[in-house]
Amino acid sequence: MRVLYSLALLPFLYAPANAQALTGDQIKSSFFNGKPFVATSTTRQRFTMVFTPDGKATREPLKKAGEPTEKTVGTWKTVKEGFCTSWKQGSPATCYRLVPNTSDDTKWSVMKGAVTVASWTKPAE
Repeated sequence: MRVLYSLALLPFLYAPANAQALTGDQIKSSFFNGKPFVATSTTRQRFTMVFTPDGKATREPLKKAGEPTEKTVGTWKTVKEGFCTSWKQGSPATCYRLVPNTSDDTKWSVMKGAVTVASWTKPAE
């Protein structure tokens, strides 16, 4: 029975991989515009992310009031397939695709190959 249940859920787990990825220009106008948004990793860590138009990026863990946070600085660029980021000086960039979440129109899935590595949520405007 568990196998049938798992197989029934399989299309939903991989749905973002088949969704139409945002273009570089769409990513720039939606997320890489200097406005903060929330990123949630697959391990449920949450970050405030800011990507500025000049190619710089910051991420800061969302913590409870009074807990220390550490801001990480990096760089970004768009490519034909999506975008690439580097969070450590001198390290190679890692590239991703950004696709709309099929079940929630306020979220996007960050994809590395066919695997979702995070989700991004834009604040209400």
